Amino acid sequence: MIPNIRQTNILIFFGCVGLILTALVMQYQFDMKPCALCVTQRVFIIVIGLLALIAAIHNPDTFGRRIYSLLSIISAAVGGSVSLRHIWLQNLPEDLVPACGPSLSYMFESFPISQAINLLLQGDGNCADVIFSFLGLSIPGWTAVAYAGLIGFSLWQLLRREQN
Repeated sequence: MIPNIRQTNILIFFGCVGLILTALVMQYQFDMKPCALCVTQRVFIIVIGLLALIAAIHNPDTFGRRIYSLLSIISAAVGGSVSLRHIWLQNLPEDLVPACGPSLSYMFESFPISQAINLLLQGDGNCADVIFSFLGLSIPGWTAVAYAGLIGFSLWQLLRREQN
């Protein structure tokens, strides 16, 4: 049985909740402190989850469904590009890894918001550390896989002909 549009949005929402819960368990249970790029990737997962939840509650017509889907695709593409940047930093030779930067709270307290966001998206030396890998992929690698899946589901929602 293929889930309808509302059920698919609920599945996307719970998938995002699962991803965030996994990140929080890694952070608090296993003491894996997130770097700036990790936090940025979490933000985009949360945005996609909230879009899916709102779409499930709203249950719009075809035009509205396409708007929610496009917003999710854009969010997943941006989040995925952050994941790819993170993977790139992790694979740099040691002598090319950027220096470690200030904490997130310091960046947002001390710099204008545009500069803080720019610094956040660049990543730093902390982002180059691979603290966990599974089946040869680091956490940002698995996050990129999740973003690809979210893009796939969102494309499916965008192109579906079903009316609800």
